[in-house]
Amino acid sequence: MDPLDVAQHFIEICQREHTPIHWLTACLHESIETLGFRYFACCARVDPLRAPPRALMMMHNYPAAWVQHFSQAKLYEIDPVLRHAEGDPKPFFWDNLLQAEPLTAAQRQMLADASSLGIAHGFTAPIELSWLPGALRVSCSLVPDARTVQQLNYFVAKIMASEMYAVLSRAHAPRDETPIVQLSRRERQCLSLAAQGKDDWAIGQLLGLSPETVHSYFKRLMQRLGVTTRVQAIVWALKTGQISF
Repeated sequence: MDPLDVAQHFIEICQREHTPIHWLTACLHESIETLGFRYFACCARVDPLRAPPRALMMMHNYPAAWVQHFSQAKLYEIDPVLRHAEGDPKPFFWDNLLQAEPLTAAQRQMLADASSLGIAHGFTAPIELSWLPGALRVSCSLVPDARTVQQLNYFVAKIMASEMYAVLSRAHAPRDETPIVQLSRRERQCLSLAAQGKDDWAIGQLLGLSPETVHSYFKRLMQRLGVTTRVQAIVWALKTGQISF
């Protein structure tokens, strides 16, 4: 199935009212596997078996034995992947991170143990919505079945995880009666193309605009929505039904 079709199907399910969270979790799990990922984990840097209430998202399909060991040995305190994701909002591949940062003996042993179970050569993308004030920072980690998983699949999986986080945030937030900001047709076009991974130049070529004009559209739009990144704007627009893949 086309990756964008997988994302569209999942987001449509998320936008239905009264969909049970456990069903959404199962759908996210199935969708990420369909994209070619063996393992995934959407979580904060906390004990996976004793997560605090503020940790809205604790979803993974790691082997039970590894999760038990990770919890008992308190590896979440030293995990270099989770620690980096907690401090930097940019996505990264694990191999690049581990080559660039010094590791302790305990961290190297942890990574070796994880690799023996196939948890290696992964990719982690912090979920931008969790960087809003007062939230516990969450990231989405993906371990591919093969090195040939295309880049779009990583992006799509991150968008689905962000949409799931938005659903969980709404479920735990007080009811908000604030009117929804209505986007213009051009704003929706720009956001839809950005959701497909296109930059200002590519969006401008498709819409007959200069890159500077496209950048201005995004700047004004993010100011109206009160967000700081384009991904936050994309998730908001998907959540409110103003764009779709």
